[in-house]
Amino acid sequence: MAPYILEANEVGKTYELGKGNRQTVLKNVDLQIEEGEFVSVMGPSGSGKSTLLYLISGMDRSTSGTVIFNGQDLSTLSENELSALRLNKMGFIFQQIHLLKNLCIFDNIILPAYMAGKSTHPEIKKRAAALMEETGIAALATHDITQASGGQLQRVAICRALINNPDIIFGDEPTGALNSKSAEEIMEILIDLNQSGTTILLVTHDSKVAAKTDRVLYMLDGQIIAEQSMGKYNKGLDDIKTREEKLSMWLFEMSF
Repeated sequence: MAPYILEANEVGKTYELGKGNRQTVLKNVDLQIEEGEFVSVMGPSGSGKSTLLYLISGMDRSTSGTVIFNGQDLSTLSENELSALRLNKMGFIFQQIHLLKNLCIFDNIILPAYMAGKSTHPEIKKRAAALMEETGIAALATHDITQASGGQLQRVAICRALINNPDIIFGDEPTGALNSKSAEEIMEILIDLNQSGTTILLVTHDSKVAAKTDRVLYMLDGQIIAEQSMGKYNKGLDDIKTREEKLSMWLFEMSF
C-alpha cells in the first residue's frame, strides 16, 4: 500500500451565509499525497484550490469528510494540538510573505524554532545560518525586511518554513508575486528540497511552475476533476519545454 503522508477523504466545506443561505466551496474531495511527492494544484480562480490547501493543512476545518496526516485524523485534534502540528510538522510559503516588520530577517527565520522549543538556541542559529547560506541570502541576516527584494523575501519564507524540519511544505502561489527570473529561482530551490526528500504541495496558476512538479491536479467548482502525471523532474536532464508543452495541451483540454 502506498505510504501516504496526507489523505483527504470526501472532504467538503460549506459556509453559512445567514438567513438559510449556504455556499459550498468544496464537494467530496478525495486526495492522496505520497511521501516525497511534489504535487501542484491548478484551476480557475474560485475553484477551491486555496480552500483545499487550508483544510488539508489544518488551518481551517472541513464541514464533512476526514483529513489524515501521518496517520492522524485532524478532526480529532484541538486548536492547540493543530497549532502544534503545523508548527512542528508543516511548513508554509504564501504569495504574501507574512514576515514581522519589527524583526530582522534572521530573527524572522528562527522565531518558529524558538516557539517549538525542540532545539537549543545555538543549534537553531546554526541551522538558520545554514539555510540562509543554501538559499543565497546569508548576507541579509541583519537586514530589515524592507531592505530585501520580493525574491529574497520569498527565500526568507522558505528558510522559515524549513527551520523546524517539517514533513511537508504547503505553498499557496509562492511565485505568484515574483518576476519570471525570481520565480524560476524559487522553483529551483523547491525542486532541490523535494529531491532531498521533502514532500511539497503547492497551489499555482503558472503552468511553468506546475510543469516541474510530479503530478498536477485540476480543480473546478470545488472538485478535483482530473490529474496529470508529469513524472519526477530531473534538472539538467529533462527537456522542460517538452514538459511544458505536455501540460499546456492537457490544460487546453481542461479549457484552462
